[in-house]
Amino acid sequence: MKLLRFGAPGQEAPGILDANGRVRDLSGVIDDVAGEALGRDSLARIAGLDLESLPEVPADTRIGPCVGQVGKFICIGLNYADHAAESGAEVPPEPVIFNKWTSAICGPDDDVIIPRDSSKTDWEVELGVVIGKGGRYIDEADALEHVAGYCVINDVSEREFQLERSGTWDKGKGCDTFGPLGPWLVTPDEVEDPQALNLWLEVDGKRYQDGNTRTMVYQVAYLISYLSRFMSLQPGDVISTGTPPGVGLGQNPPVFLRPGQTMRLGIEGLGVQTQKVVADSDA
Repeated sequence: MKLLRFGAPGQEAPGILDANGRVRDLSGVIDDVAGEALGRDSLARIAGLDLESLPEVPADTRIGPCVGQVGKFICIGLNYADHAAESGAEVPPEPVIFNKWTSAICGPDDDVIIPRDSSKTDWEVELGVVIGKGGRYIDEADALEHVAGYCVINDVSEREFQLERSGTWDKGKGCDTFGPLGPWLVTPDEVEDPQALNLWLEVDGKRYQDGNTRTMVYQVAYLISYLSRFMSLQPGDVISTGTPPGVGLGQNPPVFLRPGQTMRLGIEGLGVQTQKVVADSDA
């Protein structure tokens, strides 16, 4: 299934994509694509619905972030060896964990705002993992049973804030609009192998990133197990699993986003995002 959320920012309703690519309204079935609705029993109930019987949503309706009420937005750094190399960093002996603030979350096609005083705003296409079943100290062998689905994430990053302003990376990771999610939350039955997905990103039609999740250093099941040693994972938590090479910082010379540019990115089977880049004064 491809679950989604539609409507004005902050007022999104739950939906699902039917076999003909039309959005159907799930408001009469679940309150939101969030929390308990992400559990296996709830997903099984949705899978059994006759989608043709659900109201159709107008085609021009805004698509919002594919998960609501996100409790934690957890990110993994330097999780592709070739990206670590282009960043001038060693592959870490354990996963690097940082956070995006949930206020960074936006829809897959919403504008991305370059923060004030920014000169190094950058892009990162990443595979997102959404937790459906919570837990602590999860065994790696059971970890994928805790997944509600997968999605596209653009881990937009301000490199000066991240790397040159003292302290943790979080300063450059959590600015408003730096966390586009979606368009869809794709359930595991439609993702044969999360470690065999092509992912790519373009800026103004030029392809910068073109990778595959098979080259992750720490794979999805391991990451879920690892994270659960340090925190309880809860339904609706989002894990952004790292980016392949091709970010702006890794270009020679480095290339960063400017107002008026357009990012387009996607992951095989999980959909495509398109974002116009705007200045903070224009937002």
